[in-house]
Amino acid sequence: MKKVYWVSVYQSVSNQEALTAYAKLAAPAMIANGGKFLARGEPVAIIEAGLQQRVVLIEFESLEIALAAYKSIGYQEALKALGNSAVRDIRIIEAI
Repeated sequence: MKKVYWVSVYQSVSNQEALTAYAKLAAPAMIANGGKFLARGEPVAIIEAGLQQRVVLIEFESLEIALAAYKSIGYQEALKALGNSAVRDIRIIEAI
């Protein structure tokens, strides 16, 4: 079983208060479901075609655990708090 990394890139945020409410619910939900936050925030350097966008990187022990975290009641409540206040690109990639 390979570790996986959940990568979220925020393309836009229209309601900062909703994002804050989401984060207060999402972080504990991810941690409770085995997620380990490795990085989150704005880029400290942008290279090539990069954009100034918020990025979150979470490590999970397996794809199954990451998907279970996404489907968890706690994370689904966080998504409700976020609503349509952000456009995100979320990818899960395997460790090498």
